[in-house]
Amino acid sequence: RIALPVSLLAGLVITLATGYPESLYEQLVYSVWIGLIAFCMVDLARLLVWPGPQRRAHQWLAFLGLMLLASLVGHFAGIHVGAVFLHHQVPSLAEYPSIGRLSMVLFTFLGMCTMTFLVEYRERVARIQREHQEARLRAEVVERQALQAQLRLLQAQIEPHMLFNTLANLQGLIALDPERASRMLDQLIQYLRATLGATRADSTTLEQEFAAMQAYLGLMGVRMGARLAYRFDLPPELRKARLPPLLLQPLVENAIVHGLEPKIEGGEILVEARARDGLLDIAVRDSGLGLNEDAAPVRSGGGVGVATTRERLQALFGERASVLLAPAQPQGTIVRLTLPLENL
Repeated sequence: RIALPVSLLAGLVITLATGYPESLYEQLVYSVWIGLIAFCMVDLARLLVWPGPQRRAHQWLAFLGLMLLASLVGHFAGIHVGAVFLHHQVPSLAEYPSIGRLSMVLFTFLGMCTMTFLVEYRERVARIQREHQEARLRAEVVERQALQAQLRLLQAQIEPHMLFNTLANLQGLIALDPERASRMLDQLIQYLRATLGATRADSTTLEQEFAAMQAYLGLMGVRMGARLAYRFDLPPELRKARLPPLLLQPLVENAIVHGLEPKIEGGEILVEARARDGLLDIAVRDSGLGLNEDAAPVRSGGGVGVATTRERLQALFGERASVLLAPAQPQGTIVRLTLPLENL
């Protein structure tokens, strides 16, 4: 791809320099054969003998000597092939040496230098681009590994927090109400079955997440009794939507601890999901105390719940995800998550 256009350009220059435009075709034929033969010799030696990207000074001197030899051989062979192709008389070896032909050998040598420089420059640019691509891929791998480590750390903050609270309540119930403690233990086993696999995975489905929250609220229902009611609203088309595991559990726990438990009569929790313009909206709504002055600083992100969820979404999706905390009507609080809608 390089030798052919450079050889054609050389033939055109020779024709213009000699001032015989009627000989353009012949000059192009001779030039192409000389250039292709000489450059094939040079490039073959470059690939076999000096294939490395970096060459020492003595290697370049030897390479220049090889290009000069290839120019001489290529010119002689090209003249013979071109003469046969054009049905011209083929010069003998004794007739070959002349001032004109030696000047053309030098001109061929300059063409070889030009071709070699273009090839070397093209390969150097390709090598730099390839190195940049590899460096970017390595950086992306490191970034993904760091992101996974960060998400694992955030998930690790969730699991002990919930389990320690449950086990502490279970310990207190064993002596006071063994039957109720047994029901709580059954619900805890169901919750662990629903969540242990998900906590070790990179993602889960919305259907699995809702099932885990149903098991969790069943566990909390044993503790709170009639003071806790809950509902789920998951459209069938969103069941296979993908999201990080245990994304909702800290928000539901937050709603219980700061919204319903401090309220004497308790209340209800509603977890619902909707699709909107390629986005997934998930809302956790409670009818608890709401964002009063005492609860607002904790519920707005100072604790494990909203803060952990916001950090996880920020790490995974950046600006494409958001967490909104607002008062619910007629009372209570709503936490609304927005993230890209992805299906398994």
